[in-house]
Amino acid sequence: MAKASTGFGDTLSGWLEAEGIVPAEGPGTIADVARVRAILIVAAREGRAVSYSELLNALGHRFTRPKMRAVCKTLDAIDEAAAAAGEPELAVLVVRESDRLPGQGWWTAVANSREYKGEWTGADAAAFVASIQQVAFDYWRPA
Repeated sequence: MAKASTGFGDTLSGWLEAEGIVPAEGPGTIADVARVRAILIVAAREGRAVSYSELLNALGHRFTRPKMRAVCKTLDAIDEAAAAAGEPELAVLVVRESDRLPGQGWWTAVANSREYKGEWTGADAAAFVASIQQVAFDYWRPA
């Protein structure tokens, strides 16, 4: 029998724990915004994207679709805080291994907030993503 969704709860950590995805506290939690953000800032300073698997491995987890979806909620929180602080987004640095492009959730958000109206795959998508990634690389590049 499928478990009914509990909703978002009071916090991202609480929702992830209630859904049985990850514990709310402890090392390697997917909802650890500061830790995920730090991993992405290191990648930005190195001028590279990270795959969903690589990010989950860095947090001590193997790749599963539920964990990938959970990390996407953390990425949303990171980008919301970045926008409020005047920093470039970091979620764009998390990509699929297959084509090195962000997943559907990122594109859905982009469709609502950017001028890009093209396909989510292919050369045009890759060029669009590269331009946004470059903003993060330039911003976080060591002086």
